Order: sequence, then structure tokens, then C-alpha cells
Amino acid sequence: MINYNGNFKDQPLDHFNNRGFLFGDSVFETIKVIDNKIIYWEEHYLRLMSSMRILRIQIPSLYTPDFFEEEIRKTNLKIDSFFNGRVRLTIFRTKGEVYRPDSNEPIFVINSKKTDQKLFNVNLQSYKVDLFKDYLIQSNLISNLKTNNRVVNVIGSIYAKENDLENCILLNDQKFVAQFLNGNIFIVKDSLVKTPTISSGCLNGVMRNKIIELINKLPNLEIEEKNFSPYELISSDEIWVSNSISGIIPVTEYRKKLFSNKVAITILNYLNKQIIKS
Repeated sequence: MINYNGNFKDQPLDHFNNRGFLFGDSVFETIKVIDNKIIYWEEHYLRLMSSMRILRIQIPSLYTPDFFEEEIRKTNLKIDSFFNGRVRLTIFRTKGEVYRPDSNEPIFVINSKKTDQKLFNVNLQSYKVDLFKDYLIQSNLISNLKTNNRVVNVIGSIYAKENDLENCILLNDQKFVAQFLNGNIFIVKDSLVKTPTISSGCLNGVMRNKIIELINKLPNLEIEEKNFSPYELISSDEIWVSNSISGIIPVTEYRKKLFSNKVAITILNYLNKQIIKS
């Protein structure tokens, strides 16, 4: 028997009885699509499969890159023959209403949302951020995964709204900078671009890895994966949010200091050229 907001139901609805809802026992990918072409699909697929292995969710032989690509394409075609937007591919374990699952078999859900934006755009609007210190990220392998356990991100987002912020920076249990609420973090000082290591507990982001890969090929910039304290933020020239949907969002203000976006624009232009060529 289910009492759903005062209404009684004899049989539980599927979305109340899945382990993603009950325990956050699921993983997901948020994917950018341009003209019905999935951007960085191979990287998203490999991260999804790696996450399933770490959580011991069974990977059926059916779950090939071609299978999911076709399912995403069919979903998007229900909306538009030249779909542009974002897709969330979620996989959760099927059975078990207690912590120990009855089965490790998966179920997938694809949710597509159309947008007008195609390429990554430079955000020239005010983008004010600060630290969120009420709760910390654990510096372990589970934190690197995109699971449905995002309570810290939700509370941090509410905090940001209450304090007229666009975003917040999360710290780990060692008090090092880990990431933003909705993406990885990069800081720039002169020609050095720095981002926290995976061991910090930051998300093992697809866009994070693409930016690192790109900067390694550029002659005038250097990339360093190194944990750093919040004190380095204020001395930086630029601070970026990175994720698969926006690419890079340059921060304009942190603790009353204003930041530039020159390097961010350069990297975004390179990323857009890669997408156009692919």
C-alpha cells in the first residue's frame, strides 16, 4: 500500500519502486546533442560503463555504444528531426526494496530536452560565485561518479540562490577545492591552468578531460592537475566552471574580486572548432 500525498494506491508505481528513487542506486550521463549528433559520445559511454562496473551493476551484452546511440537518436527524433539540446541517460538497478539488491540487472531511462543553443557560447553575463562550506565532498572514488546521490549539490544550489550567487565551489574533506556544484573547476594564473586531481573527489568529467587534452596540445599554455586550497582562488586571473553542456563558464566575481575571461574564450573557440570538424 502506498500513500502518495494523501492518495492511496494498492500497487506501487514503478518510479516509486526503483532503486534510483529509493537509494540513489543509479548512474547517469548528461550529454550535449547538436543536429542529432551526440557530442563526445565515446567518452560518455566509457564513463557510464566504468561507473556501472564500480557500482557492480550488471552490464548486458545489449548495452553497446551503437545500442544506446540509436535509443538516444530515436528519442530525439520524437521531438525534432534536427534535435539540439541535452540528453540525460540514467541507469539504475532494477530490484530490491532494502539495501541489498535482489538483482544487479539494469534499467535505462533517456530524457531529452530541446534547446536553441548549438555550439558552446561565451557567457558574458555576471557570474558571481563563492564557497559552500556547510558540507564537504569525500575524496574517494565514489565521488568521481555521476550518481543520483547529489544532496550536497542540491543544498548548495539553494544556498547559492539565497545569497544571489550563480554557483558555489565545493571543498573536500581535506579542505581542498574540489569542484563547482554543476561542473569541474579550473583556475588560470598567467599561462598556467590548474584543476584539482581526481583524488580530490571531483567529478571525473568528460569536459574536464577534453580541456586537459586540448591544453596539452597548445604551445602557450600549461596544464597542471594539482590539489589547491581556496586561498589560490583569489590570486587567480580566471576561474572557470566546466561541464558537457556549457563547455566553459567564466566566473566574473569571487569575493569582490573581478576576473577576466581571455583564456576561457580561447579554449571555447578551440572546442567549437573541434565539434564543427567532427
